[in-house]
Amino acid sequence: MGTTDRRDRHRASLRREILDAASRLFVEEGYQRVTMRRIAERIEYSPTTIYLYFKDKDELLRAVCEETFSQLAGKLERLQKASGTPLGKLREGLRTYVDFGLANPNQYTVTFLRQMPGERAEEGVAAGFEQSIGGRAFDMLRQGVRACVESGDIRAANIDMTAQALWAGVHGLTALLITVADFPFVSRTALVDHTIDTLIAGLKAPSAAPRTAPHPQSKKWSFLD
Repeated sequence: MGTTDRRDRHRASLRREILDAASRLFVEEGYQRVTMRRIAERIEYSPTTIYLYFKDKDELLRAVCEETFSQLAGKLERLQKASGTPLGKLREGLRTYVDFGLANPNQYTVTFLRQMPGERAEEGVAAGFEQSIGGRAFDMLRQGVRACVESGDIRAANIDMTAQALWAGVHGLTALLITVADFPFVSRTALVDHTIDTLIAGLKAPSAAPRTAPHPQSKKWSFLD
């Protein structure tokens, strides 16, 4: 391996270390309290080193969020290209979302449960969402819903509304499992599967209930109708 290759690998490794340390500190101490010097102390480098990668703390936070979205989007895109039924891939996509959040709790918390600096409360982390890499991740869910509607597996008068409702369900569960870890939950796997199955079951087209003949004695009480 040449000098340039070693240098590039070192830079990538150090950038990864900075992002991981920043994610943990933003969650542990709060974004406002964390300084670049504090992050540098955590990774045992000088603050100057971090400024070689990120111009300020805001850019560092945005990098954490963008990278988290990018990793999730990549997983969902690979799932969409895999073989399987539309409904099976939708269910697996929702499960992938939850599993990703639970496997990366610090990044998930920073990305989805913290307001970005300098943004109004009503904007949150979703400002410019459709044009962001986060929009790319959500579009995978939107496509999954559309495919299920076209295959007749589920009913949805509004694709976006249905996709957002599904996201709200799995996001709420993921956030709950991360932030209320001490709650005596049932088996995590069983809870996640049951939640996803319940969300999807609510979208399936109802089958017509069979008509039954009235009970022979029902006419006796017809005056009560």
